[in-house]
Amino acid sequence: MPIYDYRCTKCETVYDVFHKGKEIQEDIVCPSCGSTEHKKLMSVPSVQIHESSGSCSSAPSCESGGCCGGACGLN
Repeated sequence: MPIYDYRCTKCETVYDVFHKGKEIQEDIVCPSCGSTEHKKLMSVPSVQIHESSGSCSSAPSCESGGCCGGACGLN
């Protein structure tokens, strides 16, 4: 069930719409002004990868120079 980003062409508000099935244009309403005039935005999909070989919760973050087993490829 995808979530899409939209920009209202009336008030320029950016908002998300969660589609339970097929995208229906009448269901897309700006939460700020109530307009149904919008533009669908291009967004990057979110991907989560879980490592099953152990816990990384105590490992330092990539920003501080450490990485959880080098999985991010930055270090």
